[in-house]
Amino acid sequence: MMKKKLEGLLLLLCLALSGCGNREAQAVVPFPSAQAAEEVPGQPKDNIQPKDNTQPSEGTAGTTETAASEPAQEPEDTGYDFTVCFAGDINLDENWGTTQFMSAQENGIYDCISEELVSAMQEADIMCLNNEFTYSTGGEPLAGKAYTFRAMPERVEVLHQLGVDAVTLANNHVYDYGKEALLDTFGVLEEAEIPYFGAGRNLEEAGKPLYLEIQGKTVALVAASRAEKNKMTPQATDTEPGILRCYDTELFLDTIREAKENSDFCIAFVHWGTEYSFALEQVQPDTGKQYLDAGADAVIGAHTHCLQGMEYYDGKPIIYSLGNYWFNEKTLDTMLLQLHFSGDEESAQLTVQVIPAVQSGYRTVYAADAGEQRRIYDFLEEISVNVRISDEGIVSEVK
Repeated sequence: MMKKKLEGLLLLLCLALSGCGNREAQAVVPFPSAQAAEEVPGQPKDNIQPKDNTQPSEGTAGTTETAASEPAQEPEDTGYDFTVCFAGDINLDENWGTTQFMSAQENGIYDCISEELVSAMQEADIMCLNNEFTYSTGGEPLAGKAYTFRAMPERVEVLHQLGVDAVTLANNHVYDYGKEALLDTFGVLEEAEIPYFGAGRNLEEAGKPLYLEIQGKTVALVAASRAEKNKMTPQATDTEPGILRCYDTELFLDTIREAKENSDFCIAFVHWGTEYSFALEQVQPDTGKQYLDAGADAVIGAHTHCLQGMEYYDGKPIIYSLGNYWFNEKTLDTMLLQLHFSGDEESAQLTVQVIPAVQSGYRTVYAADAGEQRRIYDFLEEISVNVRISDEGIVSEVK
């Protein structure tokens, strides 16, 4: 009898010890599942709304559950703050002075464009320039054309060194060596993973906007050219490669409308104007305003090999020409142009800033001296329509 009592006591002791072990195992579960949370009164619930704590909890009649307060939801951050940077014409033609000079320098392109400018290009969220030549080892120079520019395919590495994110091909030199070289150019840029716009294997490609995503916003880049009096660079067709031209603006206006419809910001890059002339052709302000009316948020020009002025229209900027960036040996004022987009869902702001520089003797150098900077700003103001440029290079509209 005594033996049975002792066995019974031992059994009860084992059960008690077993129960304690289970409770300790429960206690070390750090983040209970939703189901487990339902079974533990007062335990916070992941992704579950707390129960009404004015009523007794199920299974705990006569008691009141004190649920943990759900943390307040922080509003979604819709802010953005990014820079799209533009440079004018560059030339990597193998027989041209720029490339020959670069090849003779110990540090290549870094001895041709000053450190301050390269840093600004590399640090921009989107860096875009005008690719004023073709990448190829094939093709023949167009008959009757005074200047034809062709670079070896490996020269595309210079774009990577400069931090270039996209190039416009809508210009009067990308077809200098004909169809074969143009197709080679597409292939070289694609292999280098550098997007291009303004040209394509057919008209649909040439007119297709380039969409780039940055900080939750979509920036559309579109380009067209009307730079030749003797139209030697063909417009693409349904079956043939070429550029998008804008002598007749209808196709380009359609491209801008499409781009704006599918983006937050649309920038139109246009090849136009008279070479080495600070004066505008009347078609530049006339069509530039049409491009803004069609939905572009800014119009950027190139081709003239020198700076031209600026104008605000309906609160939006037209930069008529960026001029040469690194194109030849001539001494010319130039610049990097920064479009700084910032805001949120409630408001948006576009700030235009000039980074002044001078091209001379196959080098493009940042204008570090305050007096030299002011000289360039004053000159830009003089040839512009309605702008003022601060000592920091910030462009504003004069109303």
